[in-house]
Amino acid sequence: MLSRLSRPQAVALCAMPAAALVAVAALAPLPFTVARPGMTANVLGERDGKPVISVEGPGVRTVPVDGQLRMTTIEATGPDADVRLADVVDGWFRTDEAVMPTDAVYPSGDDVEEIEKYNTEQMRQSQDDATEAALGYLGRDPKDVKVTLRLADVGGPSAGLLFSLGIVEKLGTDLAGDTVVAGTGTISPEGTVGPVGGVSLKTRAAARDGATVFLVPRAECGDALAERPKGLRLVPVTSLKGAITALESLRTGKGSVPSC
Repeated sequence: MLSRLSRPQAVALCAMPAAALVAVAALAPLPFTVARPGMTANVLGERDGKPVISVEGPGVRTVPVDGQLRMTTIEATGPDADVRLADVVDGWFRTDEAVMPTDAVYPSGDDVEEIEKYNTEQMRQSQDDATEAALGYLGRDPKDVKVTLRLADVGGPSAGLLFSLGIVEKLGTDLAGDTVVAGTGTISPEGTVGPVGGVSLKTRAAARDGATVFLVPRAECGDALAERPKGLRLVPVTSLKGAITALESLRTGKGSVPSC
């Protein structure tokens, strides 16, 4: 025959398994990644002493550029990082960090070496697509123009839009003017801009590095607006052509510029 427990005793007994689970969760690694604003790079400038974009061929712009076109990144803990409950809770309450499921950031089931290889391939393909999109927009024959892109320490496809814009500017079209423009977005060979993720962190990186205009894939306007840094103008884009038109309107003060 079992003895009858008092209410306080029963509550204490039920709380023990819950407390044990919390303790285990606090000590065990969790399948999350903590991301922060990363570096930005002016694709019209240099990195490690070499131009980020080099273009050879007729019509290459030689006049010094006053403005900037800055691609943006996030820094994320690795897929094998030891992320604990305290890190997750802290990240949820901070505006300069984001906590995301690891599978949403890295390909599921791949080890670190495979992920690095995948991201490198994504960047290479993005550069090829950016070149094709830019030359296609300008109606230039790829056989007459040689484009070299250098940004080896960044992986993934999210710099595609800014690479395309940089190539267009290098081939004679003034886009940035005297403004520091930043942005993100994938690019297809046909010039379609796609979403990338981590936009709210990238806008912070852009504002930190002096940008006043940020080109954002239209599908991610909501995320960008949620934590928009003060003084940063958000310009939604869906295509390379639309991004160029918006920048030309900003530079000349003529025409309408879309906003999130």
